[in-house]
Amino acid sequence: MDGFELNKIIGWALAALLVIFGGRTFVEIYNGGHGDHGEHKPAYAIEVADSGAKKGAEKKAEVAVDIKTLIASADIDSGAKVAKKCAACHTFDKGGANKTGPALYGVVNRDLASASGFGYSDALKAKGGKWDYDALAKFLAKPKDFAPGTAMNFGGIKKDNQLASLIAYLRSLSDNPAPLP
Repeated sequence: MDGFELNKIIGWALAALLVIFGGRTFVEIYNGGHGDHGEHKPAYAIEVADSGAKKGAEKKAEVAVDIKTLIASADIDSGAKVAKKCAACHTFDKGGANKTGPALYGVVNRDLASASGFGYSDALKAKGGKWDYDALAKFLAKPKDFAPGTAMNFGGIKKDNQLASLIAYLRSLSDNPAPLP
């Protein structure tokens, strides 16, 4: 058998496979689907609890109230560990330079958007107020919700105990730490 005969045998075998599988696919398409027969069921159903807007508002109010209690008993050393996430963009030393974000020494009870030499976003400039415990908690939990349009690209701290520890740590970075709530 020469090479030409072998090519013909392989060609006929491939053509037969094409007719078998291609024909089946053509018939399924013609009849309205690829074997699903109109049934669309998820492979695995995930149950999701109802999370209405009212429940979300209750949760935010609860966090705002509880955060002060958590800060009073928070662990400053744990807060220092959480603050390592911030160290890429912020400094914590007294007289520290601004980086991508402003220096955070003495931030608790400082006016918003007031670190000298730092160019704040218009969203924070327009906000007004002070970095009190509630403002810090809301901002650090979800910066984009606190000040829509802020330049801070950080998703936020989700765990209340980590948030409270971080704020307690920031409170400790001062010559005269703010009174505990």
